[in-house]
Amino acid sequence: MLRVAVVGSGPSGCYTAQSLVQRDPGILVDVLDRLPCPYGLVRYGVAPDHEKIKSLQGSLRTVLEHERVRFLGGVRVGDPGGLPVARLRELYDAVVYCVGAAADRRLGIPGEDLPGSFSATEFVSWYSAHPDAAGADFLRGVRSAVVVGVGNVAVDVARMLVRGAAELRGTDMPQAALDALAASGLTEVHMVGRRGPAQARFTTKELRELGGLPGTEVTVDKGDLALDPADPGALPAGQRRNVEVLRDWAARPVGTAGRRIRLRFFLRPVELLEADGRVGAVRFERTAPDDRGGVRGTGRYEDVPAQLVLRSVGYRGVPLEGLPFDAVSGTVPHHEGRVLRDGVPSPGEYVAGWIKRGPTGVIGTNRPCAKETVTSLLADAPALARADMPADPVTALRAAGVEPVPWDGWLAIERAEAELGARLGRSVVKLADWDALLAAARVP
Repeated sequence: MLRVAVVGSGPSGCYTAQSLVQRDPGILVDVLDRLPCPYGLVRYGVAPDHEKIKSLQGSLRTVLEHERVRFLGGVRVGDPGGLPVARLRELYDAVVYCVGAAADRRLGIPGEDLPGSFSATEFVSWYSAHPDAAGADFLRGVRSAVVVGVGNVAVDVARMLVRGAAELRGTDMPQAALDALAASGLTEVHMVGRRGPAQARFTTKELRELGGLPGTEVTVDKGDLALDPADPGALPAGQRRNVEVLRDWAARPVGTAGRRIRLRFFLRPVELLEADGRVGAVRFERTAPDDRGGVRGTGRYEDVPAQLVLRSVGYRGVPLEGLPFDAVSGTVPHHEGRVLRDGVPSPGEYVAGWIKRGPTGVIGTNRPCAKETVTSLLADAPALARADMPADPVTALRAAGVEPVPWDGWLAIERAEAELGARLGRSVVKLADWDALLAAARVP
């Protein structure tokens, strides 16, 4: 039997495990994750009010409950104090790294590190109960927020900032985040892009959700739409629909809703301005279309008051100690999923998902990506089996001081979250810190 470790239990990891056991009946797969909970960004990156997408956990669960797949949570690989990559390779015939792209791109402007300035991912992690975000305080004293970026993640965080607590009680959002949103005095969110409406990256479905939020008005500056040189009739269907939605909002009279989302375009952030020791405003330079499909600065500036700034300008992979890494692309060098060391395939080491191809595509894009990597691994399989493999890698992990959280431990966490929800008069409520998760999983 060939024993394979898949590092990461998000969609790319689960699809890799699924493809392995479907295509070869002689393979055993251990899916490792540094968290005691599976599903990666489906659990910790999808907004709690997007229940249809979150339901994908059901299909990922089927993979992790396969008789030849084993989930091992709480196993840190390549991190300081974690299991070294070289040691993991000694325990398995092959290792597939599906570790995603955990870092955010920065704006690279003065004031970016002021209190009140965060990445959108940090905010998403907080309202999704990621244990790394426990105790974060985003909303205290915030009346106005700026979201830099015009993709789906930016739409998500703008929507969550203005959603009423009553609308979110039926979700699995952690209670502390729900309470903070309920107590928030925020009344205005600016979602800002440096280019025009036709270049925005959000999908029309996500965009339209903003227009259906109770007690919230969406406004669009007609002048921004007029600046865009794109002919809507010549745009791809998705972009054309986006522009149509924005034009409809721009044509509506200003209302009296208690909260407002302002969609702004042709503004480039150049500095975060301080007030009382934290972010107080964002200085933008007005941009204008150039003749190459991009934008240029105009030398005209505008300050937008904000006590909270969330940047949503993309993700980057981070190096895993012991693996080669291309700092320019933020990926592990590979050929058809085979990890390359000094340009040569490294026996038994593979990648799939964002750490392989960069942060592109949707959840479903991970399927063909995983299949390509599995095809390479299976082609290499005759040379991968080693006689010196331990009978069970878990014994070796424990000897190295690692106590994995098994599938039964994860099921115990699920039960604890359901019990917490019942006590709070809600549905399932996520546990939001390491101690609570490990206690629920009955890990010493």
